[in-house]
Amino acid sequence: MALNSTFTSDTIAAGFHALSDPLRIQVIELLRSQELCVCDLCDHLGTTQSKLSFHLKTLKQAGLVSARQEGRWIYYSLNLPQFVALEQYLAEFRRFSPILPIRSRCET
Repeated sequence: MALNSTFTSDTIAAGFHALSDPLRIQVIELLRSQELCVCDLCDHLGTTQSKLSFHLKTLKQAGLVSARQEGRWIYYSLNLPQFVALEQYLAEFRRFSPILPIRSRCET
């Protein structure tokens, strides 16, 4: 399957890599309902700002979260179009890839 113009190997890989960590999944879950600042995310997750910053950077680089600064605070929210892109990638993969029965190497 060739990636269409909305997908590149790098963006798809970055998205799935960003979703491969339990703490980043927790961040995504918290941001599902509202925009939050780093201090609120730290409180909810029971983690330090330095640890969380690393994970937020990964999520931002993957395009899964957006950040906006208001005064001295940075607020994070989900970037839903990037989630849609990952969802469409998976849907196209499923649609264009036949599901074949598993064959044992020993079968002849």
